[in-house]
Amino acid sequence: MARALGTTLLCSWLFFTCIVQAQTGPIDVTQLGAKPDGSADMSQVLADAWKQACNSTTPSTILIPKGTFLLKEASLAGPCKAPVEVQIQGTVKAPEDPAQITKDKEWMSIIYVDQLTLSGGGTLDGQGAKAWTQNECRVKTECSKLPNTLSLNFVNNTVIRDLTSLNSKLFHVNLFGCNNITFQHFTIIAPGDSPNTDGIHIGHSTGVVITDSNIGTGDDCISIGDGAKQVNISKVTCGPGHGISVGSLGRYDNELPVEGIFVTDCTISGTLNGVRVKSWPASKSGSATNMHFEGIIMQNVSNPVIIDQEYCPNNQCTNTAPSSVKIAQVSFKNITGTSATPAAVTLLCSKSIPCEGVEVADIDLAYNGNQGSVSSNCANVKPALSGKLNPPICANATVPAQAA
Repeated sequence: MARALGTTLLCSWLFFTCIVQAQTGPIDVTQLGAKPDGSADMSQVLADAWKQACNSTTPSTILIPKGTFLLKEASLAGPCKAPVEVQIQGTVKAPEDPAQITKDKEWMSIIYVDQLTLSGGGTLDGQGAKAWTQNECRVKTECSKLPNTLSLNFVNNTVIRDLTSLNSKLFHVNLFGCNNITFQHFTIIAPGDSPNTDGIHIGHSTGVVITDSNIGTGDDCISIGDGAKQVNISKVTCGPGHGISVGSLGRYDNELPVEGIFVTDCTISGTLNGVRVKSWPASKSGSATNMHFEGIIMQNVSNPVIIDQEYCPNNQCTNTAPSSVKIAQVSFKNITGTSATPAAVTLLCSKSIPCEGVEVADIDLAYNGNQGSVSSNCANVKPALSGKLNPPICANATVPAQAA
């Protein structure tokens, strides 16, 4: 009798364990009706899975297994009752036609979520080639917005790791109003001529870490907009693309300061720019301070080191007054490799508000072309110089007398 009772208790315990495991196991979208055939839209299935996970009072995992899934669009909103992980093991494809993405012109939008993890080793395929031919923003100030691949708005304490973003229609990732976001082992792939396909854009966000990642795209590998604070970028390989950029700043009213940008131990290859700070002429007021670029390897980069306060793509500027964005406490240290143009270092600061606290140390950039010798170009800045400097930096630099 005691043995039978013990067996019953054991079976009951095993049964209870199985129930608990079933309740806490991943929510597999294929079990909810998603088909890995690349043609059946899984938008509603993902919305249902998210609702279930977000309402759970214990941590939940949504699983998108191996296979190819079509997703027309997704809007995943919190707040959630417990941490949520979305494991993407397969390939999730966007519609080729951007007109099919209607909600806020975002393909995958996540908003008001805390403690989120995106992982799994899979791919978000924006299928951007058709959309790139419709992009007018590269030549027009006013243009229709194409969908970003992944937009995080007011998302906090989140990790994005071991995923690939492929061929976004516009930005691969856009952050706004976020805190404590980490990208690790994140891969971005798009052709060098894909327009406005910024890799990761950071705006109005604090505590962003990007590390051990590879980014190749048609615009800035990483772009840092106004309101970005305490951004740490390390061990990132960038190229093709336009480099790692702060800005452009000063185009709009009431832009927030940029503070605390640290770019270290990165490799930038075959890009239009290397590490860059840029603001518009005739700009609105703003500031970018405490920015440090160190331990950067340049491989055939057209503008390896550049401050450009006369940034005006496609001649969109009608007023050539100096920039009103204040740039201060900037350092460029231990930057080596090759430049694709003679001007390896360019520091063009604003005549009305010259740069302050600029440090340049241990620069060794070679130019192997036939258009002259390696050089620097400086205006409205007098940097503090130290270590080996090739090319010589700002030998004849001056600042306006009224700013002295």
